[in-house]
Amino acid sequence: MRVRCVGGVVLDGAGRFLLVRRGRPPGEGLWSLPGGRVEAGESDAEALRRELLEETGLAVTVGDLAGTVERPGPGGVVYEIHDYLATPQDGTPRPGDDAAEVGWFAPADMTGLPLTHGLLDALTAWRVLDPR
Repeated sequence: MRVRCVGGVVLDGAGRFLLVRRGRPPGEGLWSLPGGRVEAGESDAEALRRELLEETGLAVTVGDLAGTVERPGPGGVVYEIHDYLATPQDGTPRPGDDAAEVGWFAPADMTGLPLTHGLLDALTAWRVLDPR
């Protein structure tokens, strides 16, 4: 079974990435892009705005598709994750929904974080991150 999901590649004015530390599986305890499942009848942009607001408290403007990855889930589920560039509107992020923490991270700081599998490689391949 395939499950369509979205994620937000959100950068602030200083070039820092918005990440959430997952509070539940999959990826519990790991830092990742905020996002989640696309609900029936939602467009990717609608789902991303909803998920970002639920997980981080931030409203965002959704931009172009950065890239897509597939990740295995429990019971043979495959999560098909479409990650979009997004611009934050005013506000201070705060953890909500299944996010244990939320924060802004400079690209160089991300290499030392416990990130979800493949995140750094995907962001680098999509040319949105230069981890030097």
